[in-house]
Amino acid sequence: MSNKTQFATKIGLIAATVGSAVGLGNVWRFPVLAQSNGGAAFLLIYIACVFILGIPVMMAEFSLGRGGGSDAVGSFMNITPGKKWWMAGAIAIIASYLILCYYMVVAGWTMEYLWQSITGNLYEGINASNALDSSNFTTKMKEYIVDDYNPLIFTYIMLAANFAVLLFGVKKGIERLSNILMPMLFILLIVFGFVSLSLPKADEGLKFFLNPDFSKIDGSVIINAMGQAFFSLSLGMGILITYASYYPKTTILSRTAVTVSLLDMTVAIMMGIIIFPAVTSFGLTGESLEGPSLVFSTLPEVFAQMPLTQLWSSLFFFFLMVAALTSTISIAEVSIAFMQDRFKMSRLKACIIVIAPLFLFSSLCSLSQGSLGEMKIAGLTLFDLFDTIATNILLPIASILLCIYMGWIAPKSFFKNQLSNYGTVKSRVFHIVLFIVRFIAPILITTILIAHFI
Repeated sequence: MSNKTQFATKIGLIAATVGSAVGLGNVWRFPVLAQSNGGAAFLLIYIACVFILGIPVMMAEFSLGRGGGSDAVGSFMNITPGKKWWMAGAIAIIASYLILCYYMVVAGWTMEYLWQSITGNLYEGINASNALDSSNFTTKMKEYIVDDYNPLIFTYIMLAANFAVLLFGVKKGIERLSNILMPMLFILLIVFGFVSLSLPKADEGLKFFLNPDFSKIDGSVIINAMGQAFFSLSLGMGILITYASYYPKTTILSRTAVTVSLLDMTVAIMMGIIIFPAVTSFGLTGESLEGPSLVFSTLPEVFAQMPLTQLWSSLFFFFLMVAALTSTISIAEVSIAFMQDRFKMSRLKACIIVIAPLFLFSSLCSLSQGSLGEMKIAGLTLFDLFDTIATNILLPIASILLCIYMGWIAPKSFFKNQLSNYGTVKSRVFHIVLFIVRFIAPILITTILIAHFI
């Protein structure tokens, strides 16, 4: 473990970890949930879930990864040799790989929309008189996403980009790219924030987003907020365990968890500040705020109404592609680290074994949105099936097992020693964190898991 690769700088460590958390869940899932769950009422519950649940569980994953000094399976094996708890890490790895299969397809969509924005094809035939005709961009979305060939081309480009970055390793690949792209991402967020707030009816959109409607709060809203907090922080995927194994021993895990969570939460809130004023200014509300259609249909309608349409559209989809790229790289690293650590593979061989099958699995996921859409399992396309199994079943199970392990199975002093860096850092909240990891988090995550099947 002493020869384990480490991040070179504190900034690089934070940038890479934030990049692993910031993804499409922040961009379209959070605004959609906020819109249908009481605006700021949902926002307040989401923030509470991040602080009360997300950060403590993140501290547990960080402690497991750095203390175990290995991949998501090996860290369990190193801390409690001979016990079967490594299976919790195996579940996280399986879940992350299933997510990677379809997430690469979505990443390909973002690159295709970036290209179509740059070339102007996305807005071909669109003018001031028909820009608000949603059928125009719905048709284009079907052309770019449901088509059998174009999405595959851009998915393969994203796969190649992932392979190239991952092949360079942790310092020269992941950390170096994160140091460049993450500051760029936050700069673009600020720019879009100013642009959105300058639109004619920005105050109405902000009022909707920031004024809480507590009448909509019920058990399902709380469950949605908890699910969003866990999903957006990449908990249960093995990412944080893997990345923490690259942390230097001097890293203050509690401070890192708070910093990463705050930055990730900032992205989600900024997306609300960007999207609600924009769609309100052009009368695009209600059904237009629905998942992928928000990004690939509604927002192009907004850009078409603005001056410098191609510029804003290109910048936005570049932002989206950055978020997708940093996320897919971090998800892929989970399996690559597993191959390297468990089977003593070279970096090149591990990258090939992890990325090569994705050319098949991601192709099938992409085609399931088009010509293979009629081929369903349990009523779900392959794309939706992978998503359902990974996010609704495997991730909650992995998170529950991790909390039980860190709260009850790992040596009693292990968690405390990691958070306090063996007594060199004061950890005043340790007992609160331990209580949450032992009792609160497993119960609430179990509630989320059961809720998906009721």
